[in-house]
Amino acid sequence: MRQLRYCVAASLDGYIAGPNGEYDWIPMDPEFDFPALYDRYSAIVMGRKAYEISAGSGGGGDFGPKLPTYVYSRTLPPGERNGKIFVQDAVAHVRQLKEAGPEKPLWLWGGGELFRELAAAELVDGLDLGLTPILLGGGIAMLPTPASRLPLRLRAHQVYPKTGTLFLEYDVVRGRKSRG
Repeated sequence: MRQLRYCVAASLDGYIAGPNGEYDWIPMDPEFDFPALYDRYSAIVMGRKAYEISAGSGGGGDFGPKLPTYVYSRTLPPGERNGKIFVQDAVAHVRQLKEAGPEKPLWLWGGGELFRELAAAELVDGLDLGLTPILLGGGIAMLPTPASRLPLRLRAHQVYPKTGTLFLEYDVVRGRKSRG
């Protein structure tokens, strides 16, 4: 079964975007290999709000190399538009995608609320986090409340000295019940 990994940049105080969805605070480290990052994944899954923020930034919701992209929304009609597939039931659809094969992992690209929902359904297998040296003081949380605890085990880390970014890779620890 293929994995679902939440790969996201976050501030030191746990925000993935500023209060208005801004992400201009994320440093573009010259040593970070973005093509290799994209090559790790077979498809992108994201929430509607993350999609709208990325689409509003002038890129039309496109970023990096072309990967199949699924956008989850309870309010937008399902179907294919602008090269993206819109789906209403994230949990059922992601479960199907994970069962579709042992290929490269799925990239949960953005959306704290979607992360919370998929983690609660035990569909998230890992967190790949670009921790950036900034305190935003508010914004869109990486894991909005209320949420259950999600035990993690460090599997790799990389320091990028030019920007002070720390890239951390964690696997979700299954079978350890925790209170939330």
